[in-house]
Amino acid sequence: ELQDLPQEVFALDPTGTCQTPSTELLYRCRKCRRALFRSSSILSHAEGSGPAAFPHKRITDPARLEGAKCTSYFTEPVQWMEPALLGVMEGQLLCPKCASKLGSFSWRGEQCSCGRWVTPAFQIHKSRVDETRTPPGTNFQSAK
Repeated sequence: ELQDLPQEVFALDPTGTCQTPSTELLYRCRKCRRALFRSSSILSHAEGSGPAAFPHKRITDPARLEGAKCTSYFTEPVQWMEPALLGVMEGQLLCPKCASKLGSFSWRGEQCSCGRWVTPAFQIHKSRVDETRTPPGTNFQSAK
């Protein structure tokens, strides 16, 4: 069981740092607008084989068998996630401000909607966050 994780494992919480470079995108909770992570925290993965990677769903329509797009971001763990990660192998990721469900995590890994397996997985659903560009010199203070 993981009871204490080294702080180097976590990306900095964007609300606790002073500035975000203007080239970076910031992702916010769609419900309460709390800053959650930066584009530099997103882990890229090669696109999988789409619906064909999910044989248990028995998709027979050839039009639907063509490549599926990723519906989630897989990120490195961010500081605000730490309380949810300690002592468990998997669970939900909730917004630290409004507690709305953002996604899930699994140290064992999860399968992306594109079919690719990502390990470990810190999965944030794209429909739960908004992408914003940060104006230069913007100062983010924690809105807890």
